Amino acid sequence: MREIVLDTETTGLDPLRGDRLVEVGCVEIFNRMPTGQSFHRYINPEREMSAEAFAVHGLSTEFLTGQPLFAEIVEEFLEFIGDAPLVIHNASFDIGFINAELDRLKRQPIPRERLVDTLLLARRKHPGVSNRLDDLCSRYAIDNSRRTKHGALLDAELLAEVYVDLVGARQSELILAADVQEIWIGVSGDVPRRQRTVPLLPRVTDADRDAHRAFIATLGDKAIWNEFFPPIAAVVIEAQTGT
Repeated sequence: MREIVLDTETTGLDPLRGDRLVEVGCVEIFNRMPTGQSFHRYINPEREMSAEAFAVHGLSTEFLTGQPLFAEIVEEFLEFIGDAPLVIHNASFDIGFINAELDRLKRQPIPRERLVDTLLLARRKHPGVSNRLDDLCSRYAIDNSRRTKHGALLDAELLAEVYVDLVGARQSELILAADVQEIWIGVSGDVPRRQRTVPLLPRVTDADRDAHRAFIATLGDKAIWNEFFPPIAAVVIEAQTGT
């Protein structure tokens, strides 16, 4: 299943008061594994950056002035996310800004049914503790040392790793990896299967076979399968003599 892990940065906290989107980062995952495909754009918000927001992500008004408007990247953005579920940490915040930008362009909003909110997942799995992205990275031993400031693409990459642990997919992979055949890189044709070092002991003993033959003998020559197969005595003789 294709999913998109998404994060944004903004000029503030409330799109209804004029705050705008300034960065969007997306990472594609398929069956809970990153594919290497991503989407990342800085966006000109057409307004000044607040000091509080600048302290969070470090994106200045001067830098963003030279970036494209949301209207210039919207088609590329919508094409990348397609109709896939969107995995977002505190999804109501990010989707509120994205839908506000879409509304300015008279475009259809992204329905909330598509959202997978990892903050809600984390609160259910780890109640009563902080579940910020940094906290989850520490909890799952994910290296977030590059995260000196918030950044949409980096945060989406970290969230993709966190998401795998939140839904238990990494444990499933480890369990399956113990049972599947080894992957041989650069080898064409069939990959050899793992062989048991000690064969399993047979579950049917010689006594079981003798008891079965004795039971069959009591059924006589008129048993129904004798109309389709040679009599059991002939089968036994063939097996014993090899004829």
